Amino acid sequence: MTKQPKQDYEILVSRLDLIAFIEKFASFFAREKNKDSHFTSTFPIFALPGDRQFFSSLLQELDSVELKPLPRLPKLDTPLLHLQKQGTLSLNEIFSFSQLVGYFIYLKKHIADCSPRTKAWCDKILIPEVIAKLPTFFTQKGEITKGIYPYIDELYSQIKQTKIRIDESLQKLLHTQALLPYLVDKSVHYINQNECLLLKAGYNHSIKGMVLERSQSGFFYLLPDSILTLKERQNILKNSLEESLYLICKELSSTLTKHLPFLKFLNHCFDMFDSILARLSFAKALNLSFIYALDSKNHIILHEFSHPALHSPKPLSIDFSGDCLMITGVNAGGKTMLLKSILSACFLSKFLIPLKINPHRSKIPHFKHINAIISDPQNSKNDISTFAGRMLEFSQILNTPNLLLGIDEIELGTDADEAASLFKVLLEHLLENKAKILLTTHHKRLAALMANNPQVQLCAAMYDINTQRPLFEFLDGSIGKSYAFETAQRYNIPSTLIQKAKDVYGEDRQRLNELIERSSALEIELTHKKEQLEKQITEYQNKILSLKEQEEQQKQEFQALKHTLQTQYHKATQTLKDALKAKESKEIHKAFNAAHSAFNALQAQPSTQFQKQNLQVNDYVKYQNTRGKILSIKGETCLVELESGMKLKEKIANLKKTQQSPKSLNLQKTTFKIAQNKSVGVSLDLHGMRGEEAIEKLDEFLSNALMAGYDEVLVYHGIGTGILSRLVKEYLQQHPKIISFDDAPANMGGFGAKVIKL
Repeated sequence: MTKQPKQDYEILVSRLDLIAFIEKFASFFAREKNKDSHFTSTFPIFALPGDRQFFSSLLQELDSVELKPLPRLPKLDTPLLHLQKQGTLSLNEIFSFSQLVGYFIYLKKHIADCSPRTKAWCDKILIPEVIAKLPTFFTQKGEITKGIYPYIDELYSQIKQTKIRIDESLQKLLHTQALLPYLVDKSVHYINQNECLLLKAGYNHSIKGMVLERSQSGFFYLLPDSILTLKERQNILKNSLEESLYLICKELSSTLTKHLPFLKFLNHCFDMFDSILARLSFAKALNLSFIYALDSKNHIILHEFSHPALHSPKPLSIDFSGDCLMITGVNAGGKTMLLKSILSACFLSKFLIPLKINPHRSKIPHFKHINAIISDPQNSKNDISTFAGRMLEFSQILNTPNLLLGIDEIELGTDADEAASLFKVLLEHLLENKAKILLTTHHKRLAALMANNPQVQLCAAMYDINTQRPLFEFLDGSIGKSYAFETAQRYNIPSTLIQKAKDVYGEDRQRLNELIERSSALEIELTHKKEQLEKQITEYQNKILSLKEQEEQQKQEFQALKHTLQTQYHKATQTLKDALKAKESKEIHKAFNAAHSAFNALQAQPSTQFQKQNLQVNDYVKYQNTRGKILSIKGETCLVELESGMKLKEKIANLKKTQQSPKSLNLQKTTFKIAQNKSVGVSLDLHGMRGEEAIEKLDEFLSNALMAGYDEVLVYHGIGTGILSRLVKEYLQQHPKIISFDDAPANMGGFGAKVIKL
């Protein structure tokens, strides 16, 4: 995972208004975290203790699995350190380890085959037999299970019986007639864990005992002698119990020390699984969704996203395909919240924290660094101004790789004209370093300077002039107006003052702003139309070239057919004339037979057009959209080796001689690439078919391949159980037209495919 400085997390989460949301998320963890520990620890609570893709697969599998919650365990770092130093743990600490082990025993039993990734992960947790017995030593309340240590059970029994005798003796004393006049009340009082009676002065004649303390009213807390004897016995039993429990703890601690590496590993697994279940519970409790996979393209699409800090928000949908999103427009129109929403969605998705979004129509890429320049950095203690603070933050991120940067009110703290030029250069530098940037601005000059940059995407906050209220909606591809005067009027600034402000502002300045807005909008529109026209021109040019090639091919085919038919016609006519001159029917029949022979011979001969080509072995020819070299000629059929290395039989009629040598014809190629034929494929995929169906498809495929003149084809059958592979092999062995077959190269399917020579 990304390791940023500790303070970066705290600053970023605070600037994105996510603190309350993260604290709510933290409450779903089995190990409670202090409020201040979310950011000051070296590993923030929202970070993933492992690979994101692995966690994503487990989250998807466990979303529909019902599991009991993890036990509420304390941090076990200190007990593990004590074990490392050969120390003896307390009974409560050992009980915590037993709960840890017990949950993973439960988990291994309840994760089914329908969750293969989770089951594989659980199967790797091999619990030693002696450690697996640990949960049987304790009850759910953390007490020693009865029957394991009989002498412990006996001590507990004797302590319980002694307690009963003490209670009975006290009740008997409270109802003694001789003692009644001296009782202040009939309650049993506790002084230093000793049961006492509260008595008035003069009790000496009725009862003997030890005064432990006097009340503020002067009464006496008396421990009767009969109770004192029982308490002494009780203390002896408790001391014996503590000594016995210490010996048991020492024995169990020694066992745990022997398996210390495993316990550390299991403790880490607990944190990992806690991180997963906390996310699932959090998502179900608040009806949130996960972005499981981050998009490989630098393209952000949010659909129906709601920032967690907003109450009853209007869901946001935006397509941020450019490299820089410049948000302009009305004050209080939601520009800053749009910026925070995009950054928050990327930040939460990066750490697989669920959010309010439509995950099926949203796309979020991975960013190694996410930074937000939002708040006013002015600091009187450090003697730093607003603009200086902004420059300091920019200087720290100028060369940061894989950066998503949000800047609110980019012009804050300095002259507008100077800022426009400065920030244009800074933004272009960041864009050159492949940063993705969002910014809000009121600078029409900066917007105008950046509008012609193809990497910049403009977005305007919309405003309803009739109601004089922002719509909290955004129009893509335009520069928004600030509506400062309209906003002032909305908040009850007198119209006379607003009119004076307009006069001071001046008609020329207002017209200049309108011209900037209109020219930027026109420039964007013209650029868009230009792109569309260029795209259409390219498409039409490709179609024209394709039509010309088809026209030339059809013209050649027509001329060849015309010449062939003319030759056949003249030969047949001459033969029939000779036959008519014959006087006997026998001669006529002989002439007809000769005519048929001549006609058949003409049909068997290649057309004049192709004879004129005079193709020979080693000539370079063009076939469809590829080139090749003739290896051999047999009649009107050639054996051609194509640029891809594939050999194929093709009629001379389909070949065209070329003087240009193939660009990449290499007879020593080891790769196996098969060119596609328009009518018959050269590969067949049998995955998922039954035996009979697969053999029928294979038989049909081989017949078509033989008719097409292919020398080599490729058949995918997969590995699986091996049944389909065996059936294919048996069929190929008995096929009369197959020269040989073998397993395909590794990059073409390996043992799961066959290269067949025909």
